[in-house]
Amino acid sequence: MFILRYKGSSIMKIHCFRRNVFTASSPLPPVQLPSRMETHFWYVLPDEVKSTNLLNQYLELLSPCERESVFSMTGDQLKKRALLARALVRTTIARYQINRRGDPRSLKFRKNNYGKPEVDWQYTGDWSPPPLHFNISHTSSLIACGVTAGSLIGIDVEEKQRSLKNNILAFARRYFSPYEVEILTAISDPKIQHQEFLKLWTLKEAYVKALGKGFSGAPFKTFTIQIRDPINRGIHLPGRIDSEVPEIIVESPDKANKLSSSWQFALLELAGSHYAAICIEQERTAGGNGSNPMKLTMRKTIPFIEDECVSGTDAAIVIGGLTGVGDK
Repeated sequence: MFILRYKGSSIMKIHCFRRNVFTASSPLPPVQLPSRMETHFWYVLPDEVKSTNLLNQYLELLSPCERESVFSMTGDQLKKRALLARALVRTTIARYQINRRGDPRSLKFRKNNYGKPEVDWQYTGDWSPPPLHFNISHTSSLIACGVTAGSLIGIDVEEKQRSLKNNILAFARRYFSPYEVEILTAISDPKIQHQEFLKLWTLKEAYVKALGKGFSGAPFKTFTIQIRDPINRGIHLPGRIDSEVPEIIVESPDKANKLSSSWQFALLELAGSHYAAICIEQERTAGGNGSNPMKLTMRKTIPFIEDECVSGTDAAIVIGGLTGVGDK
C-alpha cells in the first residue's frame, strides 16, 4: 500500500497553459478565478500517478476525517482514487489564492442538505468570500473537478466503455423520462444506443448536481434532456455529422413541457475514453433577451508535478452544448 509517512519537499510547477512540468520546490502558483460564464475543468488520470512519495504528499494535505475516510476504503485502488479526488479538490481550489492564501491544507468543507460539498470559508475581519463554486466527479480511470465563479456548477464523467448489468432500454424505462426512452428506442444500432444512453446519463447527473440536489432530490424521471440540432431545432440524430455541435436543453422539472433557459450545458469526449458533462447556471444578458455563452478551459494535471492545457485539442472534444473553448 502507498500510505507511508513522507516528509519531503513539495515538487511543484504551474503556469499551465500548454504543458508545464514542475521540478523545483515551490508553493502552488496562483491562477486567476474563472471569468463570468467561464468554467475551469481540471482532471487527473489515476494510472499516471505512480509515485509513492507523491501519494503520501497528497495524504498530508487531507484533514483527519478525510484521511480516515480514505483508509476506510477496501482495496489499494479505491484508497488511491479517494485520495486523488480529495487532493485534486484541495490543490485546485488553493491555486486561486483566495484571500491571498494558497495552502490546500487550510481549506475546510461542508455539505449542503443533499450532501453536495462546498467550501466552508473562514470569515476574518471584513473579508467576504468569493462566489467560487466547484463540483467533482470520478470513475475508476479519471477524476475531474469543475470550478466557476458566480455560477452554480455540476459535472459528471463516465467511461465510454462502461457496461450495464441490465438491458439499456429496461434501465432507461426505470430512470428516464418517456421522451428520452422514445429517443433511445428509435436507435437500432446497439453501440450507438449505448453511447447515447451514457451521454444522457452524464448530462442528467451534471444537471442534478448543479441544482445541488443530486439524484435523491431530483429523480431523473422528473425532467428531460433534449439534444437538438442548432439549425432547425429538431431532434438530433445520433451518428449524424453536422457542421455545428447540437444544442442541449433541459425541460424544467417543475413546469411540464417547458424548456428551461436557466442552465447551460457542455458535453465532451475526454481523453478519447470518457464522456464529460458540465452544467452551469445561465447568465442572462442585459435586457434579458439572450444569454452569454459558456467559456471552457480544460486542464489535465498531476497536482505538484505537471499541468497541460488541453482546450481545443483532441484530448477534449466538444460534442454538444453551447461553449467557447478557452486557451489561456
